[in-house]
Amino acid sequence: MGQWLARGRAPQATDMATAVLDILIVALLIYEFLKLIRGTRATPMLLGVFVLAAAFVAAEFAELRTLDWLMTTLLPYGIFAMIVVFAAEIRHALARLGRRLATSRSSAANSESYDDVVLAANLFSQNQTGALMVIEREIGLRTYIESGVALDAHISYDLLATIFRPSAPLHDGAVIIQKDRVAAAACFLPLSMNPILSTQLGTRHRAGIGITEESDAIAVIVSEETGSISVAVAGQIERDITPDELRERLSVLLHRHVPATTLPTTQDQDLDASTYPATGRDADDDATEFQR
Repeated sequence: MGQWLARGRAPQATDMATAVLDILIVALLIYEFLKLIRGTRATPMLLGVFVLAAAFVAAEFAELRTLDWLMTTLLPYGIFAMIVVFAAEIRHALARLGRRLATSRSSAANSESYDDVVLAANLFSQNQTGALMVIEREIGLRTYIESGVALDAHISYDLLATIFRPSAPLHDGAVIIQKDRVAAAACFLPLSMNPILSTQLGTRHRAGIGITEESDAIAVIVSEETGSISVAVAGQIERDITPDELRERLSVLLHRHVPATTLPTTQDQDLDASTYPATGRDADDDATEFQR
C-alpha cells in the first residue's frame, strides 16, 4: 500500500491480486516448511535460531554494540551452518517437490504384480522370520543397492524365501526391488531418527521407515519377534496388517492391480516350518542387523 501511495496512484485490482497471491505463496511455503520439520530433530534447532534472531533484534534496539558486532560477524557463517544442520530436511523437501512434479512413468512394468512380495511376507509372518523388502518407485536407490550384494534376478516367491532364510548369508539387511527384479540383497539402509516413533520399533522397522523418509520407496517389514507385517511409506508406518491388506496397499501405492492369490494353508505352513527352523534369536540380534 505504501508503494502505491508513494507512486501517487490508488491500488488497482491487479495490484491487489498480486499482493494477495504473494502473501498466499509465502504462507504456503511457511506452512510446508513447518509441516516438514514437525516431529523431527529440526524443531528444537529452529527454536534456537529464533532465539538468536531475537537476540540480534534486541541488540539493535538496545544499542548493545559489542553484542551487535558479534551477531553481525557471525551471521554470514550462521547461514552456512544452518544449511549443514538442516541438510537432511532440505534434501527431503526437494525430494518431495520432485515427487509432486514428476509424472508417473508408463511402461510395460505397469502390468507386473508384486504378489510374490505378499506371498513371501505371509510366509515370513507365519514362521516369524524377520524380513525387509524395499520397492523402488520414482526416486532411484542406487546408493543403497551398491551397499549390498548385487543380484539383478527376476523377483519370485522362492527367491525371496531363500534370501531371508535364517541360515542364508544374505538374510541380514534389506532386499531392494526394482520393477520385476531383485536388484540387491543384504543392503544397508539409513535409520530413522524421528523422535516420535514408538520405542517398541526395532532397528529393522526404523531402517524401513528411514528409507521411506529419504525416498518415495515402499518398505514391507516383517517382525522377527511377533511375525507382524508392516508397511512404511513417506516416513509413516502402518503396523499389524494382514497379507490381504498388504496386497490392497501395494495395489493403491503402485497404481496397479495386484491379483489375489490363494495364500498357503496350514499344511503348507507346516511344510515351510521345516525349511525355516526356529533359531532362538532375540530382539538384541534384530538390533544389529542394519548397523553399518
